[in-house]
Amino acid sequence: MAESLRGKLILASPVLRDPNFVRTVVLIAEHTDEGAMGLVLNRPAGSTVGEAVPDLSWLAGDEEPVYVGGPVAETAVIVLAEFDRPELAGALVDTDLGFIGADADDPDDLSGAIRRARVFAGHAGWGPGQLEEELAEEAWIIEPPTRDEIFTADPSELWAAVLRRKGHRYALLATMPEDPSLN
Repeated sequence: MAESLRGKLILASPVLRDPNFVRTVVLIAEHTDEGAMGLVLNRPAGSTVGEAVPDLSWLAGDEEPVYVGGPVAETAVIVLAEFDRPELAGALVDTDLGFIGADADDPDDLSGAIRRARVFAGHAGWGPGQLEEELAEEAWIIEPPTRDEIFTADPSELWAAVLRRKGHRYALLATMPEDPSLN
């Protein structure tokens, strides 16, 4: 493994045709020689936190969507948060971005510690060397994130927005139809 992508975004390129990942933006939460784990940021599941996991409404809000984090462990609930007090994170992705531990079911424990949070069902996962192979095949485009992208209010536009921000040929890619043969 060359350099860890922990804390970076990977955007699905048009080369990647796996329906789980077409036009996705994935935040890489862990990346080691043993593999990688990430969360798809732009796939709302169609249910709200209040409907699916009401016990977590105090974290993310009752009406906020639950997101499909990826095709691995689809029933596992993962909470990503931006912390004012990162020492309270179960695990950190970056300086103030991390996961809320499974034992954090008491709002008083995290009172004033979290700026914002998002709830995911499942995650994306890669075995040893798998992500590196996909990167070599140009299936993914790497880009550092902004916090507003990670917690975007408009997930349907996230893929195109990050490509436009990256600029050059990527901005052009953002305008390409999902199926170029229909053009």
